[in-house]
Amino acid sequence: MPQGNSVGRTVMSTDKQKEAARRNIEIAREVREERAHGEDVPRTSEGLTTAEEDRLADSEFAFPRERKEPIHDAAHVRNAIARFDQVEGVTDEERDEAWQRIQAAAKKYDIDMSEDDWRDLFRRHPNEPKR
Repeated sequence: MPQGNSVGRTVMSTDKQKEAARRNIEIAREVREERAHGEDVPRTSEGLTTAEEDRLADSEFAFPRERKEPIHDAAHVRNAIARFDQVEGVTDEERDEAWQRIQAAAKKYDIDMSEDDWRDLFRRHPNEPKR
């Protein structure tokens, strides 16, 4: 469940998510080192490269000030919805604004959304087992 901190921001990520992020950073460093020494290391994902992401306009992000969660195509809109709870360092007001942008992008790309409010993402389904 989200927890507030002293500056009114909501902490959303779990220790498991933070550990995965640390692991991903370590892998990225290893690949960067290998490429710097001339090794041909192929990309493992179909996602945006940092350079491609840097070229996107702020308006193409759910959180434009932070440039988090690109929403420039259907796949990224779905990803922004799925990862919405992992965005850290934003206020509930910023989440409200981001959710409006995601909803507009979902409509543009004909994506059905069952949640009307981002807070619905955190409500446990009645049939879901307790954790």
